Amino acid sequence: MRLATWRRLLRPAHSVPRTLWSADTPLTFTPRWPTVAALFTGLWLFGTGEAMFIASGLGVSPWTVLAQGISVQLGWSVGFATFVVSVSVLLLWIPLKEVPGFGTLSNAVLVAVAIDVMTPLLTIPDGSAIRYLQLVVGVMLIGAGSGLYLTANLGPGPRDGLMTGLQRLTARPIGWVRAGLELTVLCVGWLLGGTVGLGTVVFALGVGYAVALSLSVVKQFGRGQAS
Repeated sequence: MRLATWRRLLRPAHSVPRTLWSADTPLTFTPRWPTVAALFTGLWLFGTGEAMFIASGLGVSPWTVLAQGISVQLGWSVGFATFVVSVSVLLLWIPLKEVPGFGTLSNAVLVAVAIDVMTPLLTIPDGSAIRYLQLVVGVMLIGAGSGLYLTANLGPGPRDGLMTGLQRLTARPIGWVRAGLELTVLCVGWLLGGTVGLGTVVFALGVGYAVALSLSVVKQFGRGQAS
C-alpha cells in the first residue's frame, strides 16, 4: 500500500461518508442485505467494545457514569436511569432535525444483547494486566463498530444521533464533537456521584479519534463521498 494511501487512512474523517452499502434514506425499513450486514456487524462490535470496558473492571463509559450519578441522586436503578437518559437524548434530536430509523431501534436491542453475551466471556481475574489491553481494544472496537453502523445510514443510536446532529450544526470535526460530548457527560456524571476510573478516561479521550479514524478507513474502502 502506498504511503499516500496510508496517510489518507490515518487522517480522521470530519463527517459521516456515504459508502456502497449506505441506505438511500434512514427511514427505510426494508434495507438491502449489505446494509443490514454492515449495521448488525457494527452494532455487535460496538457492544463488544463496551463489554470489554465492563469486563476489565477499570471503569465504564461516560454515559454509564452519568446514569450512575442520576441513580445516586434520585434513587433509581442504573438501568432505568440509562433509559431516561436515552429518551432525553432522543428529545434533543427534535431541534437538531435528526430522524430515527431501523438502525436506531436495532441499536437499542443488539448492543444490549452483545454486552450481555460478551461480558461473561471477556471477564478475567482482577490481577491480570490484560485488563489494560482490553481498554485499548475496546476503544478500537467501538470506533470500528461506529464506522460501520453510522455509514449504513439507517438511523444512528440516540447518542450518535446527537453527535452527528451537532456536527452538522457546528461544522466542527466529528472527532472533536464526540470527544466534547463524552467529556461533558463524564464531568456531569462524576459531579452527581457516578464512579470514574481509568477506563472512563481512556474511553472519553480515545473514542472520538477512534470513531473519526474508522470513518476515514470506511470511506476509503467503501468508495464513498463525504456527506
